[in-house]
Amino acid sequence: MAKTDLTRQQKEVLGILADNPQGADVRQIIQSLQAPPHKRTVQRWLTALVAEGHISVVGKGRATLYRLPADQHDKLITPTDDTAREDYERYIPISREGREIMAYVRQSRTGRTPVGYERGFLSDYIPGTTNYLDDSLRAHLYHIGETEEQQHPAGTYGRAILSRLLIDLSWASSRLEGNTYSRLDTERLIELGQCAEGKGAQEAQMILNHKAAIELLIDGAEDIGFDTYTFLSLHGLLSENLMPDPESSGRLRWRPVHIGGSVYVPLAMPQLIEEYFREIINKAATIQDPFEQAFFIMVQLPYLQPFEDVNKRVSRLGANISLIKNNLCPLTFLDVPERAYIDAQLGVYEMNRYELLRDLFIWAYERSANEYNAVRKSLADPDPLRLRYRKEMHELIGDIVQNCRLDAEAVISSYAERRLAQADRLAFVEMVKKEISRLHMGIIARYRIRPAEFAAWQKSKENMKFRNTEDGQTDISR
Repeated sequence: MAKTDLTRQQKEVLGILADNPQGADVRQIIQSLQAPPHKRTVQRWLTALVAEGHISVVGKGRATLYRLPADQHDKLITPTDDTAREDYERYIPISREGREIMAYVRQSRTGRTPVGYERGFLSDYIPGTTNYLDDSLRAHLYHIGETEEQQHPAGTYGRAILSRLLIDLSWASSRLEGNTYSRLDTERLIELGQCAEGKGAQEAQMILNHKAAIELLIDGAEDIGFDTYTFLSLHGLLSENLMPDPESSGRLRWRPVHIGGSVYVPLAMPQLIEEYFREIINKAATIQDPFEQAFFIMVQLPYLQPFEDVNKRVSRLGANISLIKNNLCPLTFLDVPERAYIDAQLGVYEMNRYELLRDLFIWAYERSANEYNAVRKSLADPDPLRLRYRKEMHELIGDIVQNCRLDAEAVISSYAERRLAQADRLAFVEMVKKEISRLHMGIIARYRIRPAEFAAWQKSKENMKFRNTEDGQTDISR
């Protein structure tokens, strides 16, 4: 098997095994990682390393150990960004409180005190009285994040920058989970449906899940909010085809979870998890300031760990709900260092302190706002017809594909006649026909179409083209 370039995480695993010449099991490897992901992800890394001959396996079942080949132990193996832990504080302004948190979480696990979930951290927060972000910070964020679309319907700004937002937020959020797709890889996957060579299927799935979740936030900007439906739906989309147990997707967890690399032990009782989850959502809904809402979700949701996995991803997209609804610049997490994010999260988990996460939140939003203010100026105004009938177009295309409608042109014309003003019908019909003609796997999530439905529609379309060839008819979806 041809060897591919090692990822940073795989190099870190090799470094751990270099320190353990007798071998290490999966649990030991997870505990030694700086930013341990889900156990299944680590097992996937190990499988790839074994397949390419970088490591060997000793034993079976629970006694399985992984170790370097004998001739590899003298080679120094370090992550490509081994200085990132210290480097980020050089360019991200860190407060005195943030540095105190950094000093604590940078100790080895043995130097930190094991802790459990503290109910008071949530109950002590009183919306309208308690603020994680003070008045001056909120005013600053509002000033740099305001847009010309703030008086328009919810989601107007998000729709105007949608193509760029899908790529940036999907890529940056996935990267914080160890995804190795480049931004260009992500762009090709989202816009052309092309998976990057040498990358795992789960990495592509993670990015496409982000895309679907972002589209949910934009398409339903007027209806989504800080409610259980929205957050369960976000989890369902972000976790699709990625959970060890598919039944846990879109549901609150009923099993204990372990956070590798941390001494924090999340709550385990399902009844309390549900109670506190609803309290988080209800409190967020009553917060008036959109930035305080966003940051509150980023602090409290991952701390509770209401889902079996994908909690941080849900919190990052959930933080954008208030920004999208208020037509503010989104928070894309562009250039956010993975190590900084982990340190900040550990501060919340193990100390119930949010100052380092606040420092990172402010820096990240300033970068996002500067980026998108420049992006918006460079973009042409969106097609007003497409913007006005976006929901109708998505509904119609979804119906045609999901039900394999072979009379697509008649369906579109009939729909326009029933639902649209006469002046817009002809242009709407042409717009939908053009959109159908360029459908591909990379954009079907936009219309809530599943891959199997798309494949069935394509097969029906091919059959229809074959039959119509003899009749001289035209297939609008070619």
